[in-house]
Amino acid sequence: MPFYYGLKALDSEPRKRAIGGIHELRRGLEAGGVPRRNLSETLLLATWNIREFDSATYGERVPESFYYIAEIVDHFDLVAIQEVREDLRALKRLQALLGGWWKYIVTDVTIGKSGNGERLAFLYDSRKVSFSGLAGEVVLPSGRTGPVLQFARTPFVCGFKAGWSSFSLCTVHVYYGTSKKDDPRRVTEIQQLAQTLADRGKADPRRIGEPENLILLGDFNIFDRKDVTFTALTDAGFTIPEALQQVPGSNVAKNKHYDQIAFMTRPRRFAATGKAGVFDFFEHVFRSDQAAEYSKLLEATGGEAAGFEKWRTYQMSDHLLMWCEVDIDFSKEYLDDLARDRDVERPEPAPGSPD
Repeated sequence: MPFYYGLKALDSEPRKRAIGGIHELRRGLEAGGVPRRNLSETLLLATWNIREFDSATYGERVPESFYYIAEIVDHFDLVAIQEVREDLRALKRLQALLGGWWKYIVTDVTIGKSGNGERLAFLYDSRKVSFSGLAGEVVLPSGRTGPVLQFARTPFVCGFKAGWSSFSLCTVHVYYGTSKKDDPRRVTEIQQLAQTLADRGKADPRRIGEPENLILLGDFNIFDRKDVTFTALTDAGFTIPEALQQVPGSNVAKNKHYDQIAFMTRPRRFAATGKAGVFDFFEHVFRSDQAAEYSKLLEATGGEAAGFEKWRTYQMSDHLLMWCEVDIDFSKEYLDDLARDRDVERPEPAPGSPD
């Protein structure tokens, strides 16, 4: 669980409100079907675009926001985070609340206006998940007619190990552009990324030294599942868990399908369990019926001009957290195959474990 010692420094009113909010989040996560974390059977994976993490828009986040974000993240094993700001102060503050066993890996800042001064990050509990050493950013090869337009924010690929499973995660924050469903550059980015990763997935993993299991996740800025931007993923061979296809939306209004978790995996060595969804934190903290409680904070941070409903998205986010549970214990299948005298591969041992 996160460290709450800093709550003592808060004034009585925000301290009591923060404590109440933490309890509400715990109840909400449990009621929302998020499984309890375990040591070796499953992996709880999530992706979250945490809005401008952290900027001075309407003032920086207030202390209770960090406790709420930490409480949510701590219910998962590995979280891909988008919109991490250049100076990393917010990410480091979140890590401190979570504990020293939580580690992060971040990209550099994409140069150029369209990069928006952002980083992509993976935040993971090192007691459960280990970094394999593989890390890189996806750069498109030149086309037949010369150089191609690169991604506004370069997709980030890292390798991890958990339990019996090795896997690569590629996190993205796709170009938004115009407020329409099929912005040409957005469509191109998703199509090129999906096909590039799919082509790489066809390579012999023993030759390139990378895991066979690939998960593509993050903020794709997809408006609707019928859009070209969504079908580009499935056309390239990625599958999206059925439970996530039933989600009405991953933005606060729940009418856009911005965020996705898509799989290209090896059967019987890495598989979604079927448990997945989004978590609406605004049902539990910074609720609409609490607007009056935050009137002084809105005045102090300059949030009055925006109004409470918009201001609170800069405290938490305008994206809901999306999550998925994955099986990582295939010891029974391995033993069963051995009993049948099948030639099977064993998982690579975790660092420091006996061979």
